[in-house]
Order: sequence, then C-alpha cells, then structure tokens
Amino acid sequence: MLKIGVADTTFARVDMARYVIEVLENHLPNAEIIRYTVPGIKDLPIAAKKLIDEYKCDIVITLGWVGASNIDKLSYLAASIGLIMVQLLTNKHVIDVTVHEDEAKDEEELLEIAIDRAKKHALNLIRLITGGREALTPYAGKGLRQGRPDVGPIKE
Repeated sequence: MLKIGVADTTFARVDMARYVIEVLENHLPNAEIIRYTVPGIKDLPIAAKKLIDEYKCDIVITLGWVGASNIDKLSYLAASIGLIMVQLLTNKHVIDVTVHEDEAKDEEELLEIAIDRAKKHALNLIRLITGGREALTPYAGKGLRQGRPDVGPIKE
C-alpha cells in the first residue's frame, strides 16, 4: 500500500493539509495518508524524516508558513536545508510547500495562494509517486506556478 506523509505546522495561518489530503483522497483513494503536525517550520525536517523512517512513507509533502520578518526568512532557509538533507539521506522526495506571509497584499490573497499552492503541489506529488521520474517531464518549461497563475513558456 502506498503511504504518503503530510507534515504541517501550528504556525501556519491556513490549514493547507486539509486541501492536500482532499486532493490525495480524490486521486489515490487506496493510499494511506499519515498526517504529522509540528509547531513551526524548523520542525518540518524531523517530521519528514520520521514519516519516512518510522511510518514508512513513500513520499512526504511539507506545508510551511513563513512570517514576514528576517528571522522568519532565516528560519525558512534552515528548514529548507534540513528538508534537502532528509531527501538526500532517505532517497525519498519531500515536496516543500511554503507560503511566505509577505508575498500577498492582503489576507484574502494569502488564503488563495495557500490553497492553490497546496492543491497544485499535491497533484505534483501524485504525478511523481505514480508516474516516476518522467511524470513531470511533459510540464517542463511551461512556466507553471503554484499559488499564482501560470506565466507560460518563453517562446523559443
């Protein structure tokens, strides 16, 4: 049975895991989804590692939220490096889905970004885990965005 880990934080201002799980359940009804919620973004790497090592997940998606201050941005950098290390140590994909609080003009736009990004990355996860290394190849160079409208490719 396919096992998918979903790690999120209490620091986030949107329950992005809810949207990820909805997409996963709609597309992979037989998969086991294991949710692991931690306090903040710097806790996501250990949650991802535990989901892979202890809960035997085949792939993990992490849902982080970054505040607008410089310390928040540095915390994200540390977490991002940690998530990369988890991937390299486990040889498993960890899809890092992060919303930065200062990327929107208001809370309504921030909510839209969070939901769109969570859903689109859940679809990326599904393609990777079911289609293998070339599953995303048809989308390469298309200017696809998560959380924003697609921008399209530059004409060659």
